[in-house]
Amino acid sequence: MTPVSVRYIVTDVDQAIEFYRDGLGFSVDMHPAPGFASLSRGDLVLLLNRPGAGGAGQHSGGQAPAPGGWNRFQLVVDDLATLVDRLRAAGHRFRSDEIIVGNGGNQILIEDPSGNPIELFEPRAR
Repeated sequence: MTPVSVRYIVTDVDQAIEFYRDGLGFSVDMHPAPGFASLSRGDLVLLLNRPGAGGAGQHSGGQAPAPGGWNRFQLVVDDLATLVDRLRAAGHRFRSDEIIVGNGGNQILIEDPSGNPIELFEPRAR
């Protein structure tokens, strides 16, 4: 399977690396400059750019890149409650106080240090 790449704009690449590596199990594949890093987890490649760094961090159409919003990628996890407890204990921010129970499974949105959302999803047992 071909990896899928997602690019997130972050205010501090080093802080984002620590969050994704230590909190969510990503590997750091490349960190050639302070404003850019490439991380991976399974078939997902996560590109991190600081505003103003590299081509992806430049103004486009009169708008400056900025973190945040509601678009996100989803990480499927085996034990959502345990992971949420561990991440909360480490001081990470979530967009809701409780895990959301849905028809297909349970989910919660965690924010990286720049405010970018990541959906943590545990599918319902079949």
